[in-house]
Amino acid sequence: MYRVFEALDELVAIVEEARGIPPTRNCIIPRGEVLELLDDVREALPGEVDDAQDVLDHRDKIVTDARTAAETAVATATETAEAAVTGAREEADRILADAKAHADRMVAEARAHADRLVAAAQTEADRVVAEGKAEYEALAGRARADSERMIAAGQASYDRSVAEGIAEQQRLVSQIEVVRAAHAESARLLDSAQAESDRLRTDCDRYVDTKLAEFEDALHGALRTVGRGRQQLRSGTAIPDYAAEFRG
Repeated sequence: MYRVFEALDELVAIVEEARGIPPTRNCIIPRGEVLELLDDVREALPGEVDDAQDVLDHRDKIVTDARTAAETAVATATETAEAAVTGAREEADRILADAKAHADRMVAEARAHADRLVAAAQTEADRVVAEGKAEYEALAGRARADSERMIAAGQASYDRSVAEGIAEQQRLVSQIEVVRAAHAESARLLDSAQAESDRLRTDCDRYVDTKLAEFEDALHGALRTVGRGRQQLRSGTAIPDYAAEFRG
């Protein structure tokens, strides 16, 4: 095909360089060179034309094969993408199921731990209340015994004083002041005994109140821990404080 173009270029150059015949537009060209170039063109054209025709004949087949290959590639890519999407969806469902099972297990563990905390707090509260009651009753009993003992001692002292006063009165009937003094002393002893009994009762009540206040603080602390755990369970923003302890 290149020889055809070269021969045509040479023919164009010969025509352009040929000497003109005035006043016409004709020219004088070398016949031999032109005929030789035309022969070259005639010889080169059939083979080049056949090659071009072969290319044209194979064009449709090449296009069809390319289209078929493209459709096959698209179908394969589509099947691969669908398989990948299906696998990804199945994997996502499995991960979601695992996460839900893990969350349910964590909630169950948290509830069980909260129940244990409440039960332990209730047991501790019952124990502290029982100990407080026992200690209060013991203190009250001791205070009551001390009070009764002091009242008995005061009464005995009073009886002794009265007896001594009567004896002294009988012995010294004329000395009324002595009898009055004995009565005053006996009254003083009774007042002292009553005051000591009141003091012991006050100390006992104060001690019991202190113990009950300590128990109340401990119970409030346990209830705050349980409340914080329940709040963390409801909010779901963080792992509960007791989770590490429960796993351990």
